[in-house]
Amino acid sequence: MHHQFLTSFFPLFFSHHSSPSTTSLQSTLEKPKQVQLTRFDRIKAKYKGPQITISPEVEAEVGFSYSAFDDAVAATDYSFNRNDVVKGTVVQYDKGGCIVDIGAKASAFLPLQEAALIQDGVSIESLIEIDEERNFEIISEEDENGQLMVSIRRIQYREAWDQVVAKQETDEAFDAECVSVNRGGAIFLVNGLRAFLPGSHLTGRLPDEDLIGQTLPLKFLEVNQEENKLVVSNRRAVVEAQMADLSRGDVIDGLVKALKPYGAFVEVGGMSGLLHISQISMDRIVDLEKVLQPGQKIKCMIIDHDKVNGRIALSTKTLEPEPGDMIRDPERVYDMADETARIYLEKQEAERKKREESAQNIVLGLGDALDDLGSSDKSSDNLDSLLS
Repeated sequence: MHHQFLTSFFPLFFSHHSSPSTTSLQSTLEKPKQVQLTRFDRIKAKYKGPQITISPEVEAEVGFSYSAFDDAVAATDYSFNRNDVVKGTVVQYDKGGCIVDIGAKASAFLPLQEAALIQDGVSIESLIEIDEERNFEIISEEDENGQLMVSIRRIQYREAWDQVVAKQETDEAFDAECVSVNRGGAIFLVNGLRAFLPGSHLTGRLPDEDLIGQTLPLKFLEVNQEENKLVVSNRRAVVEAQMADLSRGDVIDGLVKALKPYGAFVEVGGMSGLLHISQISMDRIVDLEKVLQPGQKIKCMIIDHDKVNGRIALSTKTLEPEPGDMIRDPERVYDMADETARIYLEKQEAERKKREESAQNIVLGLGDALDDLGSSDKSSDNLDSLLS
């Protein structure tokens, strides 16, 4: 405005004595202000194809024009809200993430930390490809450039919990990899979610550094999505798998682990079974330590088991060829264990059938007695009718 005032009063001066700086000032004042483009507008300008023009004759024939289409698009209200799930296409890698076309002339930014549920020192290029089309969740409002922030990780997080809940409902065993250990146990990745394995539920070893990277069979102990809490057990998965192959009457090898006043704990196939003092020998046990010692290998028979809780009841008494052999000559018991067990089981089966036959005879006898009682009542009625 000041420049216009001077030129209006001193036209000759400015026409004859204009300097390069004055000319530059004038051109700067007259230069139109450039329109600020968003990052997505710049991407579209770079990658869009050639502009196609249509003659007025063609527009008149089809009754539609590009300008009318642009007006219709502009008049349409496209709104995106936080937590909406939209379909988008990756169009360009950017620093710390990538640009996503989510339609409606809108762009979104996918940060690296939101690109996947499982990521460990990876790059955005290894997680998602250019032109890849998939669902994204909106996790922010538009910024000053009209750009949104989106996430894949949050969609995968919900899907992972759905899969975990389904596994818990079927109570199926599954394999998972250990990613870290601590004083209380270890951390495993289950469908991308971190699950805690207590040290007491790890079978046959301690949770040390050597466990990291190993895959173990697991089962759930606790699933709580609200508290983001997963607790798993290796012992439960192993025990239940082994228990499925065990039956009453099986003769198995065992290792005495500990002695108690009421009997001995014996490890059988990674599980702990109880050999009660009353099941060690037909003869009375006076001093258990004279019969069994920790670390001793034995043979024993499964006489009962609880597959749900992983409890096993054992017996060596049923393997004695003669009463008291476990006290006098335990090696004889172990050498003849299979044959003695066969004889014992055959005897048990014969006794079971005998009990069933006895019970059936009692029922049949009771039926005959009731029939006789009914016949006696009818005879009495007939006699009374004759006498009357």
